[in-house]
Amino acid sequence: MMKRSSEVSGFYKLSPEERLKYVAEFAGLTEEEVKAIAATGSMKIEDVNRMIENVIGTFELPFGIATHFRINGEDRLIPMAIEEPSVVAAASKAAKIARAGGGFHTTSTEPIMIGQVQIVDVPDPHGARLKILEKKEEILALANEQDPVLMKFGGGAKDVEVRVIDSPRGKMVIVHLLVDCRDAMGANAVNTMAEAVGPYLERITGGRVYLRIISNLAIYRLARARAVFPKEELGGEDVVDAVIEAWAFAAADPFRCATHNKGIMNGVSAVVRATGNDTRAVEAGAHSYAYFKHGHYGPLTYYEKDSDGNLVGTIELPVAVGIIGGATKVHPVARAAIKILGVKSARELGEVLAAVGLAQNFAALRALATEGIQRGHMALHARNIAAMVGAVGEEIDILVQKMVEMKKVRMDIAEELLKELRSGK
Repeated sequence: MMKRSSEVSGFYKLSPEERLKYVAEFAGLTEEEVKAIAATGSMKIEDVNRMIENVIGTFELPFGIATHFRINGEDRLIPMAIEEPSVVAAASKAAKIARAGGGFHTTSTEPIMIGQVQIVDVPDPHGARLKILEKKEEILALANEQDPVLMKFGGGAKDVEVRVIDSPRGKMVIVHLLVDCRDAMGANAVNTMAEAVGPYLERITGGRVYLRIISNLAIYRLARARAVFPKEELGGEDVVDAVIEAWAFAAADPFRCATHNKGIMNGVSAVVRATGNDTRAVEAGAHSYAYFKHGHYGPLTYYEKDSDGNLVGTIELPVAVGIIGGATKVHPVARAAIKILGVKSARELGEVLAAVGLAQNFAALRALATEGIQRGHMALHARNIAAMVGAVGEEIDILVQKMVEMKKVRMDIAEELLKELRSGK
């Protein structure tokens, strides 16, 4: 048996197959486990190997479709890549209810991202702020020299903001480049522009530039969605009130709000992932915006009653996503997901995300306010448990029914039930 060591000189130089062989020997993987990791599905291993470092294979997720969505009068099928049971079903159910009230109505801002440049040791921070603003046109011109292609499509650096902030290391001057990224997420373009203007900012401020990087708090790249959920479809005005009470809990308590917003991101991140976009960027932006918007951590959604007693839900969140570049273009399933959605721009994709986030949140609140969230999860979770203990075919259905009736969805229960079933008891 090989000596176990994670210090592997030249690991990155090995082929994916050689790396996998090393890992298999290191971890004692079975032949079946090696085959599972090596399987690349719709992708070629050479393409996967170019996407990240030290590749040994791929990791697959279920790819589902949420139905019933009508957004700005257009019907859409929503691709979602997620491992959690009931999310796709919940989004579809919510969209069906919203459809009865006219569907989702969405809008969005221009696709503006913020590039930050940190300047320290500035003798006169507030004076430097005004110097920078005086040189705005020169700064924008320098930034836009970096990406003529983006400029060709109407994008590029559009404005400059300057803030003086207090930090544990003293005052800092923070320059914001506001960059229209068009149909790209924009991280590479924004970072390149921020890097390019650094030396010039040092010259005009007398300070030293350190960080030059995009911000994921994309306050200028927002998507909004609104929907009316008819009270008749919900089961009456009592349910409308119950949903609003559940939302009010999140509005008042950060412990509840964290889970409230996580539920929104169940749907949003599933679509972001399916389209090959950066789930971490969108998640970070959404949660930080939840604080920025309220001055404390608060919900991304809002619920109220209209004059007829129907439930009105709204959402607003940052959507740093694109339909060109990155994994969106490289991954064949991501390309197919964009085609399924039928979106023609990054803004359009962002608006779909807002609608899905609102649908997911409404579905969760409705479940919590009525039968409880576990009921929706239980049957799907029970199927996974039944399969894990070795049940097949009709055995799975029988075990699921019994565990749900018992309200005990556990491995030990499933094992005992399967044993009894196969023994003929």
